[in-house]
Amino acid sequence: MTAELKSFINQYVSLDGAELDDIVNRFRRRKVKKNDLLLNEGTICRDLIFVQEGCLRLYYIANDIEISVWFAFKNSSAIDIYSFISEKPSVYFLQAIEDSELLYMPKTALIKLYQTHPKMQEMMRNFWEDAVLNLIDRFSALQRDPAEKRYRDLLAKPPYIQKIPQKYLASFIGVTPTSLSRIRKNIR
Repeated sequence: MTAELKSFINQYVSLDGAELDDIVNRFRRRKVKKNDLLLNEGTICRDLIFVQEGCLRLYYIANDIEISVWFAFKNSSAIDIYSFISEKPSVYFLQAIEDSELLYMPKTALIKLYQTHPKMQEMMRNFWEDAVLNLIDRFSALQRDPAEKRYRDLLAKPPYIQKIPQKYLASFIGVTPTSLSRIRKNIR
C-alpha cells in the first residue's frame, strides 16, 4: 500500500517482505476534510491511525477553551492511547486541521493480527513504549520549561511552525495566544 507505512512499522519491528505486505494491506484508507472530527469526547477510540498526508490534532475542552495536546503529521500515528487500550470513552477530540489522507486499522483487526503475525505484538509494544516516552517528555517540558523554551523547541520542528495555526500552538505550549505573540516578538 505505501512505503511510508512500511517504514513506520519497520522502525518498531523487523518483518520479512511478505509479512509486512500482508499487514500493510490490512489497513483501510480514508480521506477527511479540514475540521472533520475522527474522535469525539465520550466515544471510544477504536482505530490505530497512520497519517498518509495532512495533519491531525488531539485536544480537549476545558472552561470552553480548546487545549491541544498532540499533533500527528504526515507519516506518523494518531490515537488516544488510553481510550484505545482501556476501551473507555475518550476525553479528547481528534480533528483534521487540514484535508488529510489516513490509513487506519480497527483494534479488532489488530488483535487478529497478533494471532497470524505474532511479531505485531512486539511492534505494538515498541510503539507503546515510544509513545509513553514521548508523552513523559512532553509532560516534563510543560512542568519544567518556561513557555519561551517550549516555543523555541517547536522552532526546531518545522512542521509545527509551518502547519499549525497560532491558536493551537499557544494551547500546545500552555499559553494564551496573546502570550505566544509576546514570546514570538521577543525571539525575533
